[in-house]
Amino acid sequence: MLPNFKRSESESPKVAPSLPPTPPAAPGAPSAASRPLGLAARTNERNTPSVIGPDLTINGNLVSKGEVQVDGEVQGDIHGTYVVIGEKARITGGIIAEEIVVRGHVMGSVRGKRVMLQSSSHVEGDIYHQALAIEQGAFFEGKSRRSEDPMAGVTKPDIPSLNGSGMPA
Repeated sequence: MLPNFKRSESESPKVAPSLPPTPPAAPGAPSAASRPLGLAARTNERNTPSVIGPDLTINGNLVSKGEVQVDGEVQGDIHGTYVVIGEKARITGGIIAEEIVVRGHVMGSVRGKRVMLQSSSHVEGDIYHQALAIEQGAFFEGKSRRSEDPMAGVTKPDIPSLNGSGMPA
């Protein structure tokens, strides 16, 4: 039988004498209890991805320390940790990341430890990988090269530090 944890009606809640009672929150102000669950910072999960929307075109290299999702067009190289190329995306340049998922069109080399070409992908270029998965229906024209370290010899461009004005220092 489970123990009964119900508080009897005669018991009153005890407040620590050294702490003053918490004042009520201002009307309309969110309290900790009313905050939606799941908004706390999590250190072991990926951060929110940087998204290149479908109406955006980038002429130049894209460098990120985290996750990047491209749904638009990039004419240049993409360097990141986790890169997702959306179905409508068009990339003309190389992609270098730990993990790469391709659903769209890539014309250039792909270098990653784990690379997945999904069924909607169209890749024209060489793939250097540690692990490669190609779904049925994916288009791939180029060479596949397995390597223990597919990113060896590739230098990741430095991200310039910004001064207070938002411009490179």
